[in-house]
Parts: sequence; structure tokens; C-alpha cells
Amino acid sequence: MQSAILHQGFALSRSRSAPQGFALPRSRSTRARLESALGERISAPFTDIERRTLETVPTGIAPLDALMGGLPRGGITELFGPPSSGCTSAMISILAEATARDEVCALIDGNDAFDPKSAAAAGVELNRLLWIRCRKLEHVLKTTDLLLQGGGFGRVVMDLTDLPASNVRSIPLVSWFRFQRTIEKTPTVLVVMSSENIVKSAAALVLRMEKQDAQWSTLLNGFNFNIEIVRSRKSRPLKSYVRVHLHSECVQ
Repeated sequence: MQSAILHQGFALSRSRSAPQGFALPRSRSTRARLESALGERISAPFTDIERRTLETVPTGIAPLDALMGGLPRGGITELFGPPSSGCTSAMISILAEATARDEVCALIDGNDAFDPKSAAAAGVELNRLLWIRCRKLEHVLKTTDLLLQGGGFGRVVMDLTDLPASNVRSIPLVSWFRFQRTIEKTPTVLVVMSSENIVKSAAALVLRMEKQDAQWSTLLNGFNFNIEIVRSRKSRPLKSYVRVHLHSECVQ
């Protein structure tokens, strides 16, 4: 793991004595460190979210929210699709919606692909986003486990899209169920982004992304996508997909 960055330079240091360069401190200690670092910019970053009891939260994509009601708190949502299928744009919309609601979010960037300038332009409030830059799958998994155990985040995003597919496929199903058990009684939404469906039955919601066509004026305005509901623990809507338009800034 290279670094963990919050706007204005907050970083989680790594321990030299930990195996393979990564330390897993106790969740209470980690939470205290995060609260201390966030406290100057965000009043009570973790306490307010624990009082929220909404079953689902919006994605910021109106047609998708109208179809399925939003993302389930205390569960895993998986977004998957090939490159340029819209996963990154959907993720940016989810983060922008959450940070606009004063929730603190975390992005575990599997291969250091996140563009904070584009995200800020699309509405993400970077002072409410913990950005953790990784380059190996093991770092992504350990960091996710650490943050979920520490608690207090409205959204935790695992971006696995730029990691080797063979490595991502090797993640055992028990790991996903462990993550699910960790958050099942919390307000946290774990969003997993990948090129293939990997979370399987541990996911509360699975969305397949597919790019359809581009929209132009003089310049490129954005792209149209189909988003298919592959799995939902809630009752399935009569219509299982929706066509949406997403802007071009962060499409991947």
C-alpha cells in the first residue's frame, strides 16, 4: 500500500515491522486516529452516521434510484463491467451523493487509478473522502478489513477494476462473507467495483454496467449506459434494467 490520502494531506502511515509492509492496528486505535485527523475539518465525523437508520441510500443516478430505491446500508453492492462500461462514473456519483450528505467515505484504490481533480469537478467533496492508494490485491483486502472493522464510513469503495482478473477471481467467497458480517448491523455501504461478477451470493445488490453510445453536441457530452440489476435481496422490480446518461469526465 503506497499511502492513504485525505484532502489537505492526511495519511495513514505504514509500519515497517508489519508483514509485507502493512500494519493492522486495533480498530479502536485506528478509529481514534481517523477521528483526530478528520476532527479539524468535520464535526463528529463518525458519531452522527451511527444514528442514521435509513435502509437504503441514493446513488445520485435518479433513474436507477427510482428503479431500485438505492443502495442497501449494511450490505455489499457490486458494480461490474468491462473497461469504459461506466463503473467509475457510477462510483463518482455514489461518492458525490454521500459526501454532499455530510457522510465520510473511503476509496480503496486498487491500482492508483483515481483522479481526484475529475472527481471534485463531478461533485465529490474531497475533504470528506479518505483515498487509500494500493498496488496489490493483498493490500486492498487488508485495508478494507481494517476500515470496515474501524467503522464510521458511509461508503467504502473497493476499486479492483485495474488489478489482474486472475488475482481478483482468486478472492475466496469466505472473504466477502466476512466483510458482509462486519457491516451487516452498521450504516456502511461497501461498494465493490470489478470487471467481472466476483462477490456472488455475499452481495446484497449486483449491478452490471454496459456502455451503449455517446452523445455529442460540438463536444462530447457523455455516454448512455444500461445498468442491469443482476441480484437484489429486496424484491426484484418488474423492470430489471435502466438506461442512464453519465457525463464523460470519469467514464471507465
